[in-house]
Amino acid sequence: MTVFVDTSAFFAILDADDAMHAAAAAYFATALESGVHLITSNYVVVETSALTRSRLGAAAFRAFTQDLLPVAEIEWVTPEQHAAATSAALLVGSAGPSLVDCTSFEVMRAFGIRTAFAHDRHFSAAGFESAQAG
Repeated sequence: MTVFVDTSAFFAILDADDAMHAAAAAYFATALESGVHLITSNYVVVETSALTRSRLGAAAFRAFTQDLLPVAEIEWVTPEQHAAATSAALLVGSAGPSLVDCTSFEVMRAFGIRTAFAHDRHFSAAGFESAQAG
């Protein structure tokens, strides 16, 4: 099984104060043990890096880059995926999914991924399944 990992999941794992921390850490451990193929995008890496470093500090940023990222395959958003995501983000406006979310949807569709490890309602609204309850 292949699962796309969103910023919201990475951040929940890293932030012990996050409401989804325990569930996210448990799912991540189970996914690794059961051989789930984890994929993310370079846009998610940039977003998670900025969020983690600014909100949680250097130690959390180090944990993200040295402990979490190495177990996920990073797919680079293509110019075509970026263009499609930009169009989608412009159509939905500020209440809809972010540009990063829209690029995630494009990458997931390109790879036939139906399941997201995310704590972001936009993934289910876009028709993707949740990798975990909650």
